[in-house]
Amino acid sequence: MTSAAPAQPLTDEIHILWTSEGMSCDGDTVSVTAASLPSIEDVVLGAIPGLPKVHLHNKVLAYENGDEFMEAFRQAARGELAPFVLVVEGSIPNENINGEGYWTSMGNDPETGEPITLNTWIDRLAPKAWAVVAIGTCATYGGIHAMAGNPTGCMGLADYLGWDFRSAGGLPIVNVPGCPVQPDNFMETLLWVLHQAAGQAPVIPLDDKLRPTWLFGKTVHEGCDRAAYYEQADFARDYNSPKCQVKIGCWGPVVNCNVTKRGWMDGVGGCPNVGGICIGCTMPGFPDKFMPFMDEPPGASLSTTLLRSYGPFIRKMRSITNKSANREPKWRHNRERLTSGYQPRWPHQ
Repeated sequence: MTSAAPAQPLTDEIHILWTSEGMSCDGDTVSVTAASLPSIEDVVLGAIPGLPKVHLHNKVLAYENGDEFMEAFRQAARGELAPFVLVVEGSIPNENINGEGYWTSMGNDPETGEPITLNTWIDRLAPKAWAVVAIGTCATYGGIHAMAGNPTGCMGLADYLGWDFRSAGGLPIVNVPGCPVQPDNFMETLLWVLHQAAGQAPVIPLDDKLRPTWLFGKTVHEGCDRAAYYEQADFARDYNSPKCQVKIGCWGPVVNCNVTKRGWMDGVGGCPNVGGICIGCTMPGFPDKFMPFMDEPPGASLSTTLLRSYGPFIRKMRSITNKSANREPKWRHNRERLTSGYQPRWPHQ
């Protein structure tokens, strides 16, 4: 999708206000500490050419605490800390159904001493933010906390602010799903946003679910090392097998995610890469539409049955070709007569 043209580019410095006070386990923050393309340290320490100076405000990574930590958020709410990027981690609860209490909060009101709900912070900060980024599936689409039967009415950030929301920089919400988020996926996306803020990049390309298109445009299956086994109808029957795992619960053929291509840390790991099935954690329908996780996905029986009609034949033909290709041609020898088929233009007299 395309978005409105951004506001005047920034050049000097920018703040990142990162709240994980939604329904969250802080797993996305922890995951991002493993990023290397780029690392959070490289961004904060100014090691990336072309970026404005970055000030990070994240409770897990901060030196400050209490009111000292909260001051940056209060300044931003008063319009005294522009420009900033708002990063939201965790599901957004419905505070309209909280009874006499509240679902989640961050800091206290200095005048009343009462907790300030996350929703209030989002209402105050999102319209002033140069860009708003939702990190992890909880913040993007609701995730685990928003599954059927939950008492909090949780939702994703776009459900709360509206899918047509635009930031002060003219951007829609930028969604980077994952449970937790793949670390380099998030940092690469944040890097694009920061470069755009500095006038060094075009408008970030997003799909209709507000995900970066270059990261979520392909399925797990399309990048999976096990995919060739699928087309040959050669399926794993247990989790110790290197073969296709669709019969033991893998949703890879229909899930938008690049983890099989990218790995998890420095190209290593990633669910199917290490024998784990894909449970669809980057998808808006997660977790409800992918449960129970260890059962064969709907449609898998039909598709694999169809594959069985030609998969074994393809596998047999490939094995014959493989056997042939594993032999050297007969003309490679050390005998006295050349048998390669070479025909000299001028025969030797």
